[in-house]
Formats: sequence, structure tokens, C-alpha cells
Amino acid sequence: MKNLKTILFVVAASAVFSGCNEQLLETIPNDRVSSEIFWKTENDAILATNAVYTYLELPASYTNWDAMSDIGHVTLGWREESIIEKGAYDATYARILNEWNDSYKGIQAANAFLTNVDKVTTTNKDLINRLKGEVRTLRAYFYIKLAVLYGDVPLVITNITVEESRKLTRTPVAQVWDFISKEFTEAAVLLPTVQTEKGRVTKGAALALNARALLYAGRFKEAAAAAKQVMDLNVYNLYSSYENLFTYAAENNVEVIFDKQSIKDIQPNNIFSLTTPNSVFPQVNSFVPTKQAVDAYRMTNGKEITDPTSGFNPKMPYVNRDPRLRYSIYVPGSELPNGKIYDSRPGSGTGDAIGNSENSTGTGFNTRKYLNKEDMTQPNNSGINLIIMRYAEILLIYAEAKIEAGDIDQSVLDAINKVRSRPDVNMPAVASIGSQADMRKLVRNERQVELAFEGLRYFDIRRWRIAETVVPGVLLGMTYADAAGELKTISLPAFVKVFNKDRDYLWPIPQRERELNPNLTQNPNW
Repeated sequence: MKNLKTILFVVAASAVFSGCNEQLLETIPNDRVSSEIFWKTENDAILATNAVYTYLELPASYTNWDAMSDIGHVTLGWREESIIEKGAYDATYARILNEWNDSYKGIQAANAFLTNVDKVTTTNKDLINRLKGEVRTLRAYFYIKLAVLYGDVPLVITNITVEESRKLTRTPVAQVWDFISKEFTEAAVLLPTVQTEKGRVTKGAALALNARALLYAGRFKEAAAAAKQVMDLNVYNLYSSYENLFTYAAENNVEVIFDKQSIKDIQPNNIFSLTTPNSVFPQVNSFVPTKQAVDAYRMTNGKEITDPTSGFNPKMPYVNRDPRLRYSIYVPGSELPNGKIYDSRPGSGTGDAIGNSENSTGTGFNTRKYLNKEDMTQPNNSGINLIIMRYAEILLIYAEAKIEAGDIDQSVLDAINKVRSRPDVNMPAVASIGSQADMRKLVRNERQVELAFEGLRYFDIRRWRIAETVVPGVLLGMTYADAAGELKTISLPAFVKVFNKDRDYLWPIPQRERELNPNLTQNPNW
């Protein structure tokens, strides 16, 4: 049941609202209302809060961020993400500007709320404080993206005029991280552990996002402590089935800490049409996994496929692999939502065969997460909720932060093993503590396979400073045995991924913003 129903949009410096709920019973007659007539009632405060939620990521973010990493690829050459994959972008590109603008629009909506909400006449201070906690959490969340993409960015926490915005300077990123963590911490105090309306920010969400932010900032002791706060709430746990975690049946389950709610026909998403195999819904596949994504999944005995003692058979490459491989990626032999068997081998005669059409996968793989048979008849009208933060990530944040802080103890193994021991995953437990380097390799792999195609990999490889190693090269797909039994690997020599270590760890400040405000300096080598 979707309860965060009212959809509002706040545009520019004025308060612009239009709203509806699932039954289309609540609307504001005018879609333009001034602050003088709006900030009067509790409902105004609720509607203004809901407006800030609309700036959460669009469905494409969950795949396109990974496409710019080593584990995914955008197949449409004209898409900005594809151009970023090839390293051929600059400060004028729309994606560079849109991420900046969308984040600051959300921040602006939050600032407008925080500036005006105390004008509301009410005796229900608990409600107002809760809404403030929600909005402050969302504002801090938007700043995470700005900090990881651009580094130093203007820190704007009050309503400002257009003229004032043209005089802003970039705040050192360390100060931005200070603000983000402080906001999450203070917001958590204002928030309930459980919300009656699903999809709203909770205390756990604020604390969990703080743990993520502190990990991204490289403040490992603090990140571990923040993750432990979430663990100690005793509210969240792992859902019993990884395979079903991203289905309608599992919505709002015990693992979900924060998600973007969707409603068919009212506030749908198009995640199904973005990633579905051609034989299920014939259109251009806009996102596909790469060979690197598949190769990261270890054997069920816990060994890497490159280990000669692992038992890996390249002619049966998907046998005895970490079950999360098939739960996350359609590989040859997988069952599709329409009940057919996925066979992407060249010449297989199916709609998914590489080379069958421009709509077929180019790598031999398709993503499975969030693809539900309920959406087959209306692929652009999915009501599946998209998870922003879940408990498995908290466990892995805790483990990674402790490892990086040099504080490796049994609790680290416990956190990693809890993720690996989910009933339908059941990967071997890590029995003993290794060196910091070995533990780092282990937890990074665990993040890659557990959180694949959830929009986190791009940010991980950048903060680990390994993007320059894992991204560049010719795009590779599946390895298969041809009719003669000879092993062949799909290679797309016309598409070469690029990552420039001297430039690409930060995006450029959008050229348009610098033209409007010369005080905004540019990042190195842009």
C-alpha cells in the first residue's frame, strides 16, 4: 500500500505546487500559490514536504550510474552516459548540468520549506518537527551526490535570490561533509523509528544515510559508529530471499530502510522498459551488464573463477556460481518473466541473440533486478518501489569502515557473513580474519555482487581510486562455446571505455553555471 501519495513540484524561487493522491481527491486549485497564502495549515506543511521527495532519483539512475562504471553499459550511443563511458564528455554536457541542477532544485525546495514552515499555525509541534527532520535528511542526501560528483560545491542552506546565487563560491568539500553528517545526526533526533506512511524518511534512514556519507568521506571510524547505530536500532534485518527482494511481494520488507515509492498510473516508473530483454519487450536495451559484472560472482565454494582449484568450467560458466548471479543478471539458461528461457548466444534464433537486432543485448546479459512479470503488459507503468538504502548495505558499510580503520575483529566477519548467509544465497562463511588487504578485497567484492545495479558501483570505484584500472578497455561480454566447441568472448572493439585518472575522479563544474557565476572555479584538467 503506497501512502506517500501526494505529488508536488517546487520550481525556481517561487512556491509552485500541484498535488494529487492515489484517489485523485486532493488537489490545489491553482498550481501557483504564493508564500503569503500557502503557509497556513498543517496540510500546507505536509504538501511542501512531499514536494522535496519528488527530487529523489529517477529510475534510470539505478542503472545509468552503473553503466558509467565497469559493470554496465548504456547501449544507446547518443545517450550522455554512453559518451561519459567513452570519456568524451566535457563541462557542456547535459548530464553534467542536470545532476547539478536537480540536486540544487531539491535543496532549494528544502530551504524554502525550512524558511517558511514556522509560519504554519498549529499546536502540533511534533508533526512540524518530524517534517523538519524529513526535509533536513533529504537536503543532506542531495548534498551527498554533489560532494561525490563535483567535490567543492556551494553550500546553500537558506533561501537566496537569483542575484545572490550568482555570487556564490565553492565550499571546501570537507566542510560540506561536516554539514551533511551534522544534518543527518540532528534530523534523526526529530524522526520516528517507524513512519505510519510508507516511503517517508525515518530515524533509521537518517542514520543509515549518515553512515553512507561518512564512508564516502573516508571518515571510517565515524562511519562504523554510524552503521552500528542503525544495527542497534533492532528494526531492520535481511529479507529471507535475495531472489524476491526486488519484487512486489517484498515491498516495504524488513530490509528496506529507505526507498522511492511508485504507484501504477499515478506515479509510475519505467525500470522494466529500461532493462528488460528484447524477447520480453522488444525495444532498444538501454542498459546491459558487462563481462566484468558476471566474472565478479565467485563459485559456491567461495573461490574466484580465476582460481584453478575453484572448479570453474568455462564451457558451463554459470554452474555452481554465487546464486546472486542469477538473481541479478539474466544469463543463458535463465527463466524470463514470460516463462521463456533466455538464450543470448549468437545464432540461437531467439529475440535475445546477440546480433539478432539492434534491440538485443550487445553483451549477452541483461539485468534481472526489478523486472517483474506484473509489469510485462505495461513496461513503462511499473509500480515497483526502488530501494535507495537497505540493511545489507549497512552491514557492509560497517565491515568496510572497520577494515579501513584498521579495527578488524570478529564483528567484521559477522557482518560480512550475515550478508553471505541469507537463506537463498548461502555462500561459505569467512572463517578467519585475514590481512587488511585481503579483507579489503573481500568486502569490496561483496559490495559489488550484493549491491550490483543499485546505482552504487560508480561511486565505489571512484572513492576507492580504482576506476582508472577497472574501467578502461574494449567492452566485453559473455564467453560461450560455439558449434565447434571453441570458446569465444563477445568483444565490441568499436566501444572502448575510458577513465582519465587525472580528470575523471571529479566531474567538471557545469559550463553554464560558470557562465552565470564566474566565482565558480573549475575542477582540475577540465
